[in-house]
This record gives sequence, structure tokens and C-alpha cells, in this order.
Amino acid sequence: MHAGSSELLLDAKCRQLLRDELAEQEQRRRKLLELGYGAAKRRPPRRTCKQRLTFYATSSLALVAISGGCALLFLVPLYVDPAISTLSADFFPEPVICTTSKREDLWGLFNCSWSSCREGCTSEVYHCTHIYVTYTPWSNSSLNATEDELDAVPSIGTTREEEPEIVEAVLLVNIKGCGYPPVVDCENFTRELGYEGSRFPCYYSRVNGSIVMADYDRDAELTIIMHYFAAPLVMTLATTAVLCVMHCDCRCQPPPRRYPPGSRRIPSKSTSGSRPNDLSEHSISTRVERRGHPVHCECGEVMRPL
Repeated sequence: MHAGSSELLLDAKCRQLLRDELAEQEQRRRKLLELGYGAAKRRPPRRTCKQRLTFYATSSLALVAISGGCALLFLVPLYVDPAISTLSADFFPEPVICTTSKREDLWGLFNCSWSSCREGCTSEVYHCTHIYVTYTPWSNSSLNATEDELDAVPSIGTTREEEPEIVEAVLLVNIKGCGYPPVVDCENFTRELGYEGSRFPCYYSRVNGSIVMADYDRDAELTIIMHYFAAPLVMTLATTAVLCVMHCDCRCQPPPRRYPPGSRRIPSKSTSGSRPNDLSEHSISTRVERRGHPVHCECGEVMRPL
């Protein structure tokens, strides 16, 4: 009789535990459903006008900065570097008369270390054209003669001047000897200037007299540098600086003090009044922090300890 009653009690306890467990699982399932339904139904917070303006301004400035940097990567080797090299060669501003003396059409990688004109500056050259010209450089006497044509008749008893020196040079379409269509057209260049005996105006370099070009404009080279280098560089630096100002806090002041949740905030001297010395744990830790560790500014400077 006693054994049967104990079995009934155990059976009742097991049933009660099973019912409690099922009830907890059902309650947990309902809470999860409620949370999921609420999260799906909850709308994201609406951004203010200032936040939207900051977002669109940041996106636009970042796009401009990235575009300027990519433009510099392509424009510098294609336009800016040849323009700087042309200005460094210091071509004489007044043209002289060049006469084509020889033309060579060569094949082979070792024979084509340079070319008077080729389309494309990055590919290997297996066929090239060498055009050699002769010219007479400007001298002080020739410049004075052109400026003072009225005094060109020699006076009685003057001696004849020596004949000017004739210089042999190579003709290049530009300072690099290469380019891309439609600016560089090697077929027309070699057809018009590549036959022997051709006479045309050309410009020689005062740094290296063995280099001449058929076209030279110093103002155009300066314009290329200003438009293709200075403008993208200034635009990239300006937009980057604006982005840093918008999103980087460079104020030289200590960060605001943060108190842990649930702790009591210590009043300042103006509000404490009759309690100049607070012996609480928070005040002691704050005092040690003040005396032992300097406060660092966000802009990189270190303030003296209080």
C-alpha cells in the first residue's frame, strides 16, 4: 500500500514537471514570435535633414576625391610627364629651317631603341623609322640681323663673317617620340617630313642640340600641366580636407568624462560647498587619474597634469 502511494506521487510529480516544461516552451515560443513580429513591423528611425545633408555631401565629396585621384593616375603618364620633359628640354622659341638628310626604316627590337614617330608608348617596337635632319642654330649675329634689317648693308672696310655651323640632329614627333591618335599620326608625319631634301621649320633644344621637333608651343605645354595636373590635384586635396573636417574631431580639448551606469556623479567645487574633500571611492580614483595620468587631446597634443 505504501509502495503504491509513492509510485502515484512520483508519477504526479513527473506529469507536473512535464506540464511546466511544456508551458515554458510555449511561453518562450510566444515571446520569440512577438519579438520577431515587432522587429519586422518596427520601422527604422527617420533621419533628420542635417543627417541626410551630411550623407549626400560625404558621398559627393568622396566621389570627387576618388575621381580626381584616378584622373591623376591616367593623366600624369600620358600628358603631364611629356609636357614637363618638353619644358625641361628648353626648346628655342624661334623656329629654324631643317632639311631632311637621311631616313632609315629598320626592323628588330635591338635596332629600334628609339623612333622618330610611333603610335603607342607602352608596346614593344619591332619596326621603326629614323629621320635625320640638319639645321643652323640661331646665333647672336643672326638675331641682330633679323631685328635690325635696315642696318643689314655692310659698311666699307668690314670683314665677312664666318659661315654658321650646321648641326645634325634627329627629328621627333614630340619629346617622347611616341603618342596616340588622333594627336599623333605617324603615317602623315613620315610622308610629309621623311623624304630626303624636305625643308620645314623646326625647333631645336638648347639642352640637347641633337633633338629637334616640328611643332612646339610653350604656352600649350603649360596649359596641359595646369589642366591635367594642377586642377585634379587641387580638387583631390580640397575634397579630402573637407571630408576630414566633417568627420574628424580635431578640437584640442579633453574628452567628456563618462560615468558608469548606477554610480553617483560627484558634484563640482561650485556645487559641493561645504565638502571640499570627498572620500568616496569614485573621487579617489578620479584624483589618482588626474595626478598620475596626463589627459591627451584628440589632435595629438598632451596637456600637463592638473
